[in-house]
Amino acid sequence: MVSVLEREVFSEAEAARLLRVAQSTLHYWLEGEERRGKSYKPILRTEPRGGRSVTWAEFVEAGLLREYRRTHRVPMVELRAFIDLLRERFDVPYPLADRRPYVAGRKLVLEAQTAAGLDPDYCLVAVVGGQLLLTPPSAAFWERVTWDGDLAAGWRPDPNPQSPVRILPDVRFGRPSIKGISTETIWEQDEVGLDVGEIADTYQLDIADIRWALAYENSQRAA
Repeated sequence: MVSVLEREVFSEAEAARLLRVAQSTLHYWLEGEERRGKSYKPILRTEPRGGRSVTWAEFVEAGLLREYRRTHRVPMVELRAFIDLLRERFDVPYPLADRRPYVAGRKLVLEAQTAAGLDPDYCLVAVVGGQLLLTPPSAAFWERVTWDGDLAAGWRPDPNPQSPVRILPDVRFGRPSIKGISTETIWEQDEVGLDVGEIADTYQLDIADIRWALAYENSQRAA
């Protein structure tokens, strides 16, 4: 039985579009690369897997890396060592898609950061006033995830914390949706001329839901 975290949900191109990262960047995180005769291992996988599919766990973990990077290169050695240490210390294959490192396991995260020599710009936690707190990028990621126990069960693709748009692996094949209705479907209804009230009635949604869906879809197309 394949767990939801291991389920192949997206193509690499679709995952990159939803995450708003270049596909080449996502591919680098997933598969590593060879550059100038030197091989660089993946960040999000223990070994290259080949193919162009992305599991749910890989998608969620890539969402965290996106919070840290807006360019095509990640400090591979440090990040790879850090994530490997998290896998070992939390005994889970996808530590960045697990709730514990962000809540009860911050001390272990700090130790792993130090052991891996992770640059401060890429740390998940920091000591502030004697307390271990999430750094702004990891806190922003944490707030975008819907947690089911310790597992990442959903992700908010819209940076606006008020947005009800969610990506759920078991709903609409992972397409962004509101209350089970694809935001793309709502956008298509708007494109053919239906007003927001008609669309809301058709899908039994609130008018506010329709406006959120349209705002999200229009921002995706403008990016």
